[in-house]
Amino acid sequence: MAEETRPRVPFDEYADQFTITVTPFGANLSFAVREAHPAPGGRIPQAIHLGTVRMSVEHLKTMVVMIRRQVMQVEAQTNVTADVPGQILNQLQIAPEDWQSFWKG
Repeated sequence: MAEETRPRVPFDEYADQFTITVTPFGANLSFAVREAHPAPGGRIPQAIHLGTVRMSVEHLKTMVVMIRRQVMQVEAQTNVTADVPGQILNQLQIAPEDWQSFWKG
């Protein structure tokens, strides 16, 4: 009950990292941003956790469809494609044919 009455603070953030966890009971999307400059002395760059958004799996699936639809609409209107380098797809273990099928299908 206290969770429902707690005042919410709207946020507007830039994120360059995300983690997603999906379970049968819901989904969690956590966002972070890396340090702006290379770390000195070979230290691993740190990420600052910005927050986590929690939702049902049904909500997540609905968002995925709506986001895809809007990205495709903007790309068609502007004749500009937001290409993701193959190296990133490889790091995320997304096969190029799966990527193409999702965005062209």
